[in-house]
Amino acid sequence: MDVADGGVPISCLVTSASLHDSQAATPLSTLTQQRVINNSAYDAGPIHSHSSDSGRVPIIDTNPRNRKAAHDLEKKAQRTAEWVHYRERSIVERAFGRLKDEFGAHHVPVRGHQKVMCHLMFPVVVLTVDQLLRMVQ
Repeated sequence: MDVADGGVPISCLVTSASLHDSQAATPLSTLTQQRVINNSAYDAGPIHSHSSDSGRVPIIDTNPRNRKAAHDLEKKAQRTAEWVHYRERSIVERAFGRLKDEFGAHHVPVRGHQKVMCHLMFPVVVLTVDQLLRMVQ
């Protein structure tokens, strides 16, 4: 799921549990790009390239493969405008938490792609309306 800064869902994909999030990031990013200008979230070469080629600035948490290099990059990023936006990235984690805890997406009692998709999209619609109402208040 891609979420705007206000916590409003922009686009979602339902995939099998065995698919890693980074594998769905490029198709999800392409879907979201048709709707808004956004940034990517996973530290992988193809995702960096996809974001840059699309004319977007990737705001991506660096995977600390090399701890010192990652620490240096993080220190440098803290002094940039991207760091301010990066701190807002936790919004998507809160959105997933709300979907599971408040709107019933934690347990899916059905089988089959269409039924699962329907069961999960109703909470997404409710989350979207709730977040939009919070922005108005």
